[in-house]
Amino acid sequence: MNGLAEAAGSFALTRWVSRKSRADFERWQAAAMRRFLDRDLARAPFYGNAPTRLTDLPVTDKALLMGCFDEFNVHSLTAAEAWEALARGGRAGALTVGASTGTSGNRGLFVISEAEKYRWLGAILAKAAPDLVWRGMRVAVILPQNAGLYDSARKSRLIKLAFFDLTLGPESWRGALEAFDPTVIIAPPKMLRHFAAENFRLRPRRVFSAAETLDPVDRPVIEDFFRLPLDQIYMATEGLFAVTCGQGGLHLAEDSVFFEFEPAGEGLVTPLVTAFRRQTQIMARYRMNDLLRLSKEPCRCGSPLRCVDEIVGRMDDVFRLTSPDGPILVTPDVLRNAVLKADRRIDDFRLVQTGPDTVELRLPPTLADDAAAAAHQAVRALLEMRKTAVTVTLIRAPLPLETGCKLRRVECRLERAR
Repeated sequence: MNGLAEAAGSFALTRWVSRKSRADFERWQAAAMRRFLDRDLARAPFYGNAPTRLTDLPVTDKALLMGCFDEFNVHSLTAAEAWEALARGGRAGALTVGASTGTSGNRGLFVISEAEKYRWLGAILAKAAPDLVWRGMRVAVILPQNAGLYDSARKSRLIKLAFFDLTLGPESWRGALEAFDPTVIIAPPKMLRHFAAENFRLRPRRVFSAAETLDPVDRPVIEDFFRLPLDQIYMATEGLFAVTCGQGGLHLAEDSVFFEFEPAGEGLVTPLVTAFRRQTQIMARYRMNDLLRLSKEPCRCGSPLRCVDEIVGRMDDVFRLTSPDGPILVTPDVLRNAVLKADRRIDDFRLVQTGPDTVELRLPPTLADDAAAAAHQAVRALLEMRKTAVTVTLIRAPLPLETGCKLRRVECRLERAR
């Protein structure tokens, strides 16, 4: 099957599955998972044999994957070979190699085949813009690096795709982006806010936030500027995990990924993912670092795929504090809400745990003093309520656009226990 036929088949399958009932979908997913465990997983040296049940497999993570990279891909490509291929443009023979931006300090590698690349393209088009495909699309992708996934789109007559390197800064490509006049924009929320602040001349039909946590404070600014609802694509090195539907529900990509959920407190979960449509690099029971709040109700669009109410942040950025009653964990959403609810005038901040008992709250000098004082007091009160002896320092300083790293308004800079 050639690439575009692979994409068309994936597009059709994704649309077909989305029309099933939940019971029929679960039967289809169970059969697909069984094929994956028997046929694909067993080809990776790390596993070797098909398990009776998924839960018979060990939980994996980035450290384990990177430590024995060659054992998780069916071509036995080593991490050293993958890094070399990445430096040469991301090709290792017929395979494409990509890497994460390394938000948590260690970059993760992935390797996919040409067929998987087109399968990904078909799936994301079916989820993100099925109504726009046939009219022709101009897609602007604004991310820190071109991971090679998007190259397949350039071979379709229906899609014109332009990649703009976030790390070069918007001043270097603003003219080119505006001249491209994209109908679809995929970019981090901080960049979408920058387009609003600088009044970029853009008229898309669809706008997707991607690659960073979408904080509630960003959504109204972006939606007011574009006069469009802001959708989301939840994607990581490990795969495509969720896309917003036409009714606004952020649906998990359960048609290609099986999710298990570990409770993380405060009604949040962290996912274990098994990517059952991937055949080159095996991802089974892989622990993600993200904190999700799952929806309790099905989406009104009728899709059988479950929804996520919010991607709250990363486990790495949970504040880890001490109290007389033992260790205390405070999740990013609780910390963020304490700052934003303190005063309506606050629309940007940084809250950083710099030590076991020290926290910095950074607010721009343009914010009114009483609003800054209210936020400072709100954070102190939140942490005091949990009986922690933490010093919260208020710092008034500009918060410039940073294109070299992901925006993390709530950040824990403590070393994680291994």
